[in-house]
Amino acid sequence: MGQKTKARYGAWESPLSAAVAAGSSVRLGEIRTDGEDVYWIEGRPAEKGRNALVRRCGDGSVEEVAPGPFNVRSQVHEYGGGAYAVAGRMVFFVNFSDRRIYRVGGEVQTPVPVTPESTARYADLQVENGRMSVVCVREEHGKDGRSVRNDLVRVHVEKGGGIDVLAACRDFYSSPRISPCGRRIAWLEWDHPAMPWDGCELVVGELSGDGSIASARKAAGGRAESIFQPEWGPDGTLYFVSDAGGWWNLWRLDGRGRPECVLETTAEFGRPQWVFGMSTYAFTGSGITCAYCTDGLWKLGMLDPSTGQFSDLAVEYTSIDSVRAGGGRIYFTGASPRQAPSVIEYDPESGSVAVLKRSSGVVLDDGYVSLPKAVTYPGSGGGDAHAFYYAPANGGFEGDADELPPLIVKSHGGPTGAAECTFNPGIQFWTTRGFAVLDVNYGGSTGYGREYREKLKGKWGIVDVQDCASGALCLAGQGLVDGKRLIITGGSAGGYTTLSALAFTNVFHAGASYYGVSDLEALATETHKFESHYLDSLVGTYPEQREVYIRRSPVHNVEGLSCPVIFFQGLEDRIVPPNQARMMADSLRRKGVPVAHVEYGGEQHGFRRAANIERSLEAELYFYGRIFGFQPAGGIEPVEIVNLPG
Repeated sequence: MGQKTKARYGAWESPLSAAVAAGSSVRLGEIRTDGEDVYWIEGRPAEKGRNALVRRCGDGSVEEVAPGPFNVRSQVHEYGGGAYAVAGRMVFFVNFSDRRIYRVGGEVQTPVPVTPESTARYADLQVENGRMSVVCVREEHGKDGRSVRNDLVRVHVEKGGGIDVLAACRDFYSSPRISPCGRRIAWLEWDHPAMPWDGCELVVGELSGDGSIASARKAAGGRAESIFQPEWGPDGTLYFVSDAGGWWNLWRLDGRGRPECVLETTAEFGRPQWVFGMSTYAFTGSGITCAYCTDGLWKLGMLDPSTGQFSDLAVEYTSIDSVRAGGGRIYFTGASPRQAPSVIEYDPESGSVAVLKRSSGVVLDDGYVSLPKAVTYPGSGGGDAHAFYYAPANGGFEGDADELPPLIVKSHGGPTGAAECTFNPGIQFWTTRGFAVLDVNYGGSTGYGREYREKLKGKWGIVDVQDCASGALCLAGQGLVDGKRLIITGGSAGGYTTLSALAFTNVFHAGASYYGVSDLEALATETHKFESHYLDSLVGTYPEQREVYIRRSPVHNVEGLSCPVIFFQGLEDRIVPPNQARMMADSLRRKGVPVAHVEYGGEQHGFRRAANIERSLEAELYFYGRIFGFQPAGGIEPVEIVNLPG
C-alpha cells in the first residue's frame, strides 16, 4: 500500500464514514421456510428502522411480502420477536403501529387485519393449519398502564379474529409448538422472579376435538433449569434445549415422556431468550442441524439422533443464528470476522454456501480490517474473563512511535448477552481511525456455560465492572494501549456497567452511555413487566435490599466520578426511561464534570434510524477528540459539552 502517513491515534482518515457505518447495515433475522420459499425480516435504518418482511421464492426471485408502511415487529416483553408465521404461502404478521395481526397471501393480495383494534399485543405466532387459526402469546395492558397479563391463545382467522385462551395464570409464556399430527402442543412458561434463562418449564398437552388443551403436564425444566426452543421432530418426538447438565445441550422426550440428553457436551446449543422465535437447530432429513457455541465462537454441526453421532459442517462463520431447514437446504444468519451478518443458504449434500442477503454493503480492503483476537485474562473471583481484542488497522496511517492508541472497552447489554467475533462496522469505524477496541464477555455472559452465566447473580455492577477494568489494565500492562486514555462504552445494561465503572473505579478516563441505567431503584420500580424482577437475582430483592440498590447506583455515587461522559437516549424508551440518563447527566453537570447529553425523538430502546446512529457515532468521536486533544479527520458537527475547560 506504500508508505503510511503518521498521525495521532484517533485522527486517522478512514474509508468508513459514520453515514456508511450507520445506514449501510440492515438487521437480519427471523428466518422461516415454507416449501422452497425462504422468508426473513430486514430492519432498515434508512426507512426509520422499519422491519420489512422479505420472501426469496423457489425460482430465485425476491419480493417484499408486507410493503411499507407495514412494520413487521412485535412488542410483547417490549423486545418482541416471533413477529410472523407462514404456511402454504399464507403469511400472518404483527404490525408495529397498531399491534394487530394481519394476513396476506393467496387470494388476499393486500394485508388485512385478523385481530380487532385493542391494546393487546401478540408474538410467537404459529399457524394451526387444521383449524385455520394462529396460536400465539398475547399480552394485554390494563388502562392503568401498569397491570399486564400474558396468555397463550388461539386466534381464529375465519371467525373475525375470535380468541380462545389456551393457557393462563402463569406470568409468562413462549414457544407454542404444535405436533406434526396436530393433536399435541408444547410450550414454555415461567413466573417472576425468574428470567427464562434462569428457569422455566416445558409443558406438553393434548389438543381436544374442540381445540382446548387436555392433560397438560410439566415435561421438563424448573426453577433452576432453563429450557430453550422446543420443537417437534418429523416422527413426533419432542426435542428441546436444556441446561440441566450445566450447558445448554440438546434433549428430547423418550417414548415414556421422560427427558433424555441426546448430545452431552461442554458447548452451548441455546441462547438467552430475550426475544421470541429464536432457533438454533432444525430438522434436515434424518438429521438435526445444530448451531453451537464454544469459547464465544459459534459453529454448525449435524447430529444423527438415532446414533448420537455428531460432526461439524464446513462453514466459516463464527456467529450463527435463526437456523431453519426447508427444501433440502439449511438456512441461517451467519457472520465472521470478515463478513457482516448475512442470510445464508447451505446445501448439506454439496457443502456449497450461497449468500441470499447481506446486512451491510461495507467492503474494506484487508489492510483496513481489524481482525478480532480472542483473549482470556484474570477476571473477578479468581476465574477467567473473556473478550475479543481489535487492534487499530488502517492501510494509510500509523501512529507515532512514542504514542500508544486509546482503548475503547465495550460492555454488551443484557447483561445476559454476549459479544461475538464478527465483522461489525460499528467497531471498524473506531479501529480504522486509530482506536483499539476490547469487546468484553464479562462474568454473566452467555456462551460459556451456566456457571459462568451465574457469576453475575447478586453481583451486577461488581463482576462486570471488574472484568471490564481488568481487561483494560491487562492490555495497558502489555503495552498495547495507552493506559491514560482508557474509555468504556455500552448500551442498556452495558450502559450501567459503563457508568458503574466510571463511578466505582479510577481505571477509565472517559465514557459513553447509550440508554444506560443510572438508578437501580428507579429501574426496579419503573421498568416493564418482563424485567420488573430481573434485579432480584442480579442485585437483591426490592425493597428489602434497598440499601444495596442505592449503594450500586451510579446516580447516588457521582462523588466517585470525575471523568467526562457522553449520554445518548431515545425519548420513547420504555425499558430504560429517559429520566435515567437525565438524572445522571444533571448530577454530573452540577458537580462540574464535563458532560454531553444527546436525546432522540422517535427512538425506543436501541436506535433504529440511520440519521441517529450516524449522529451518535460522530458525536462520540467528536467528544473523545475534545477530551483527549486530537482533531478527528473530516468535518463533524460539534456536540455541546458543558464544564469543558477552554
